[in-house]
Amino acid sequence: MNNRSTSRFRRAAAAIAGLAAASVALSGCLYAMIPEQSSRPATTIVPDTDGVAEDLLPFYSQELEWTDCGPGFDCTEVTAPLDWENPGAGDISLSVIRHRAQGTPVGSLLTNPGGPGSSGVELVQSSLDFAVGPDLIENYDVIGFDPRGVGGSTAVTCYDAPEMDDYLYGIPSAARGTAEWEAELLDAHKSFAEACEANSDGILPHITTVNSARDMDLIRAVLGDKQLNYLGYSYGTFLGATYAKLYPEKAGRLVLDGAIDPAVPGLEVGATQALGFESALRAYMQNCLDSGNCPFNGTVDEAMADLGALLASVDRTPLENGDGRMMGADSLLTGIIAALYAQESWDILTQALDEALQGDPTTAFLLADYYNKRGDDGVYTDNSTEAFRAYNCMDYPVEDDPAAEAAIEAKIAEGAPTIAPYWTGPDSCEVWPYPPTGTRGEITAEGAGPILVIGTTNDPATPYEWSESLADQLEEGVLITRVGEGHTGYNKGNVCVDDAVEAFLLDDVVPEDGLRCE
Repeated sequence: MNNRSTSRFRRAAAAIAGLAAASVALSGCLYAMIPEQSSRPATTIVPDTDGVAEDLLPFYSQELEWTDCGPGFDCTEVTAPLDWENPGAGDISLSVIRHRAQGTPVGSLLTNPGGPGSSGVELVQSSLDFAVGPDLIENYDVIGFDPRGVGGSTAVTCYDAPEMDDYLYGIPSAARGTAEWEAELLDAHKSFAEACEANSDGILPHITTVNSARDMDLIRAVLGDKQLNYLGYSYGTFLGATYAKLYPEKAGRLVLDGAIDPAVPGLEVGATQALGFESALRAYMQNCLDSGNCPFNGTVDEAMADLGALLASVDRTPLENGDGRMMGADSLLTGIIAALYAQESWDILTQALDEALQGDPTTAFLLADYYNKRGDDGVYTDNSTEAFRAYNCMDYPVEDDPAAEAAIEAKIAEGAPTIAPYWTGPDSCEVWPYPPTGTRGEITAEGAGPILVIGTTNDPATPYEWSESLADQLEEGVLITRVGEGHTGYNKGNVCVDDAVEAFLLDDVVPEDGLRCE
């Protein structure tokens, strides 16, 4: 998610790695104590090639070369077809990291942190005990991978850092909502798309969730696993559900945390997220007012109105940062949304808003920069913005219905009045170099066996209703409800959720459908 809409209605990046918790990054705390490397001797991996088509055998039978990439970790590269429909048309590289089980492994556990566009290698290497709990670290070879187009894999490449700064933080010269403003933003989207096409070496039409799910099956096979065990967060739930749809017989123990509803059209996705973030913002505001240390006063409604006035003021008169950058309302909203991913980040949001009310955008920029993966030195630490755009523009079908757009816009204005003025904009995918190939529809994954779906009741990025819907769609979907705030539910301190997930992944114990964890 950035200050220029990813669709007609702004769609937030559904990523836990994008902001595991702003307070963690901003306070300097680390997910330390990475376990020591196992002394378990290396074993010979026999790739699973059962039933593999002849033209795919060179990929499925490849032998991996592992190298040490840090205490407790080893890394490799997996070669995958560029085009799964035409395997002879070239190949790409997938970056994979493994943390080997401390004891006797029950198998490999693939993970995905969301996005689309977040690095699974980074998640496992830098935040292993955030990605999975200690019992899973003990008993599984935990696998992180960068999906095609992402990070250390063959990656989507668009802009250098100064160009990205202008694209993500630039403030249009035309007045918001005017035809000139729309044209100015669409020109910016077009220039970005043209740069992606010029710098990505022909991979853009192949950056899709379906292809990434096929890559995941390849990784499973070359790791020697007969079935896929998987823990996917946020967008990673869509990737996992797509895998179960394509390979139901290969689906082992799958956990989908913070689900995306695959049947919801793109317009509705943006609207539902807007309402979700408004709800989370109201929960934050109540907490802020109760704290006695809040820069706002009165009722929640009055405080939200004052926050809306702050956004409007910054929209009229941007705030200058110490590094010379100007903060407009779009970037301020990005910082606000970043902090709503985890309740632990609410204190830093209070600081950011207090400073902004005094004309200082320092902490708000810190939040927005962390969300956009911009380092203190002005260098972007990953390509998540580019990959996010590439996946969404290929995955979501074109929607060109003015009446539907008007209805959704009215829904956002009514249900998310604070966010609404800064949520809409021209469709960035309208100028993407390739037409989308994805479809939206229910996923039943017939024959895949039980699949756990975790939903958090006030999750702003992947609203709870999506988890309910996905669990209902799946032939054997099992819903676990975490009652609380923030994005995703497993390994967030809720013992009920953690016990259910780990009993399933370790002992194949399927929890009762509808388990509610207070």
